[in-house]
Amino acid sequence: MKQEESYILSLDDEKGGFFFDSYALFEIMKGSPNYMPYSEFEITTCKLNIFELVHGFLRDKQAELAEIALKKYYSFAVDFDGDVIVAAAKLKILLNKRNVSMADCIGYALAKQLGVKFLTGDREFQGMDNVEFVK
Repeated sequence: MKQEESYILSLDDEKGGFFFDSYALFEIMKGSPNYMPYSEFEITTCKLNIFELVHGFLRDKQAELAEIALKKYYSFAVDFDGDVIVAAAKLKILLNKRNVSMADCIGYALAKQLGVKFLTGDREFQGMDNVEFVK
């Protein structure tokens, strides 16, 4: 994945912790045993991941869970800058054959910028640098 690294923000100071993508948030809300240890960590995510979470619950006609998710996770959403946008766009181009969402590309680039691991179960990210892959 050397070519990929040239498109991603550098991981200057690994601080520990995780950026929770939508998949991880869904699994925690569902009570998935594999994600329960991560529920003890401080959550970092972004509004795009909150959108995907709420959208998923509304799509599945679970409006109450959508409301709970919004209230529970909105305060953990961090903003991102232009550097993250550019890095995410380059990553999306690089991974064009994989089914990777814009939100996931932004989340991955933001995790790198923040010095935390990208927590996901999305198979598109399995084996990538700076990813904590949990199924």
